Amino acid sequence: MIKHKYKRSKQREEILNILRNTDTHPTASWNYDELKKDFNNLSMGTVYRNVNILIDQNLVTKIESGSSFDRFDGNVEAHYHFICRACDSIYDMPMSVMEELNDQAGFYTNHEIQEHRISFYGLCENCNDTDIEN
Repeated sequence: MIKHKYKRSKQREEILNILRNTDTHPTASWNYDELKKDFNNLSMGTVYRNVNILIDQNLVTKIESGSSFDRFDGNVEAHYHFICRACDSIYDMPMSVMEELNDQAGFYTNHEIQEHRISFYGLCENCNDTDIEN
């Protein structure tokens, strides 16, 4: 894959800073709301364009959560996620990545497996407590 060299951008640097300093896995709209405070002429198109550049540079990942809105993660280290089906919150899972899954999948398919992503789905602690109370 050909990587493009991009000019420095204050907005992009701030988006990366925001994503690296939150564990909420925010949407582009959330990033827009955070940045709009400091960049009056900011557009949603600018946010999306810069997030896509950060993804292209492997500095940010997009999380496929089944939601209608893309969610983004500033932690590009291999890790798993938990996605709440009730409130759509996304949490990093505090568990080790099982690298042996790559070898197993490669053995059964004859493909070269380079990585895997796993998301767990269910009710988060807050939604589960609410469900139990009702």
